[in-house]
Amino acid sequence: MLHYPARPKGKVRLMKVKVGINGYGTIGKRVADAVAAQSDMEIVGVTKTRPSVEAIQAWEKGYPLYVAKRSSLELFDEAGIRVEGTLEDLLQKVDIMIDCSPGKVGATYKPLYEKEGVKAIFQGGEKADVAEVSFNAYANYQKAWGSSFVRVVSCNTTALVRTLYPLHSEIGVEEVQAVMIRRAADPWDSSKGPINAIEPSLKLPSHHGPDVQTVIPDINIYTTAVKVPTTIMHLHSVIVKLSKDSTDEDILSLWERFPRIAFASGSLGIKSTARVMEMARDMLRPRGDMYETVLWRDGVKVMGGRTLYYYQAVHQESDVVPENVDAIRAMFQLMEKEESIETTDRTLGIGWKIV
Repeated sequence: MLHYPARPKGKVRLMKVKVGINGYGTIGKRVADAVAAQSDMEIVGVTKTRPSVEAIQAWEKGYPLYVAKRSSLELFDEAGIRVEGTLEDLLQKVDIMIDCSPGKVGATYKPLYEKEGVKAIFQGGEKADVAEVSFNAYANYQKAWGSSFVRVVSCNTTALVRTLYPLHSEIGVEEVQAVMIRRAADPWDSSKGPINAIEPSLKLPSHHGPDVQTVIPDINIYTTAVKVPTTIMHLHSVIVKLSKDSTDEDILSLWERFPRIAFASGSLGIKSTARVMEMARDMLRPRGDMYETVLWRDGVKVMGGRTLYYYQAVHQESDVVPENVDAIRAMFQLMEKEESIETTDRTLGIGWKIV
């Protein structure tokens, strides 16, 4: 496999990181398109476990298609879908595999990646011990520098870290209490519930707080979660006890420095997650995706100088996509943190503000 030394400043890198996607589904297809948009990396293949419309779409996009399980080769042949080989064949061609297989399945592939000497990125559905680093570009980019195995944390954890990291690092956080109001399923998934019900997670606290601590170890955070019958977005209700007196304007000015935090305004008619996603469609985002964590500007309030309240909306299908791209650059030591984030944001069109 190729080894990439630290990138000299001002020097043009001619070689591209060869990237494979294991699992061309909800996250995998989005990550594939984001990687393909970068000048320093390329998609050399994607895998599917069985014939599907996404397998056909991968072929139409020019992504070489491979079968995740050799036993499924016959199914693709019967469906008339051409494949280039198996996952094992793809591993001979890549520098890194981004594993986007279903939660808890990705870890089962790790021994194969290790055997072939291929780096890998896992998603938030895996346990933290699958990788050397649980990753968020803002909070711990450098910790993934040169790593072989990295876990990009879940959509909810990504959103929490994006807004809490600036507060924690620049103002100080004594305690966080957050409620995850979770969508029941992705929009395409008609097999899951609840229907006409609100379902609390009775495991208290929920796993989201400890997951945030895999990225920001010294933050004091407690979370609960409820599942609601919507498929559009998650919503977080967050209360933060700050270490020093601050105003609404102080908090907003701080967050405005981070392009992956975007703002909506109820006074302009954006009063729901449905309206946030309609805004993404109006922006002509691919698939109507919202990579940013979206806060309601008029829903940010500091009480008594040190108790901060805010709401944030999280698009579960796409907010981890830019983090996967930045993780590749950190693992191959291609760019320093600020340059990588700026490059990723520019190529994906991240960074809008609505006042």
